[in-house]
Amino acid sequence: MLLTLAVSGYRSLRNLVMPLDRLTVVTGANGTGKSSLYRALRLLADVAQGRAIAALAAEGGLSSTLWAGPETISRAMRAGETAITGTVRQDRIALRLGFASEDYGYAVDLGLPSHGGPFARDPEIKLEALWAGEALRRTNVFARRAGPHVEILGEDARWRSVLTDLAPFQSMMTHAAAPGASIELLTVRERMRAWRFYDHLRTDRDAPARRRSFGTRTPALAASGADLPAAVETIRDIGDAGGFDAAIRDAFPGSVIEVDVTDGLFALHMRQRGLLRPLDAAELSDGTLRYVLLTAALLTPRPPPVMVLNEPETSLHPSLIAPLARLIRAASCQTQLIVVTHERRLVDALSEAGALAHELVKNTGETIVPELDPIVWTWPKR
Repeated sequence: MLLTLAVSGYRSLRNLVMPLDRLTVVTGANGTGKSSLYRALRLLADVAQGRAIAALAAEGGLSSTLWAGPETISRAMRAGETAITGTVRQDRIALRLGFASEDYGYAVDLGLPSHGGPFARDPEIKLEALWAGEALRRTNVFARRAGPHVEILGEDARWRSVLTDLAPFQSMMTHAAAPGASIELLTVRERMRAWRFYDHLRTDRDAPARRRSFGTRTPALAASGADLPAAVETIRDIGDAGGFDAAIRDAFPGSVIEVDVTDGLFALHMRQRGLLRPLDAAELSDGTLRYVLLTAALLTPRPPPVMVLNEPETSLHPSLIAPLARLIRAASCQTQLIVVTHERRLVDALSEAGALAHELVKNTGETIVPELDPIVWTWPKR
């Protein structure tokens, strides 16, 4: 389980170190940094997929995503007693992302490119570190990267070089994680690659989930929800079919989801009490379809280490918030869940169920969590 998330220098997240639990809910008013926190989590996962540089470039390059305020903020600045002005920078410009779990921790440091040319907007990976335990110390690092060099700590407690020419747009997670190099590095990489994110489950009129499509066993619903019929049928085949049916009845009493399979084509239907025929997926409301999509995602027969939901309440009628909260709570018994939402009723329901709740606020342009107890966190140094 992830215990700590750390982000420094990304948009309004100047220096945020946040504890996580089995079920964590993040909320806050518009513009307080919820989306930035979600994207920071995605960037961490992108590192293990080799997509972080492209993801940052798509946001306008590193210079567009960096913290835009002063390097340090004094109490007088926060109180409005003095003007906020730039000062001579003492530290290098960096966007840093990291996490600590129950057994391993990882951090990456991205900086400005050292040369111009056609790829001058691409950030460079300056440092990476992987360590044992919750906090980085000099004595518990077993994989480190500085510039193009990657070193692994061997069983004889000696450092050995495994790469000397790693490109600045490549991560040691993708190019040094091999069974013969470091099983720990490989383990953490595969965990990160297994994280799942849901923030764009399509429910529009042309959404793929509304159409008949070819299907194969689908243990994990696609991020867009395109393979919904196959995912539901997979739950019935190798997952908790009873739990899925109960979640649907909890939200829509007397209703049943069915999947019709004809010549390899899968189509989803919903039978509702009082109707003489089932409704096709194309006939379902956006809110109904979204709830079915969330049910298929959360009741996956192959739970990931971490699942992140971004504003799952979108399009849902208020009557569906309580069933959604119960569904999320049940799913958190099988996977670590992070829910980003501005729906107060969902926050309250999850908090009452024991979720760790963080409410983000803006203070002098910086995203903070008021009254959060300080967490020991050390970034690797360049």
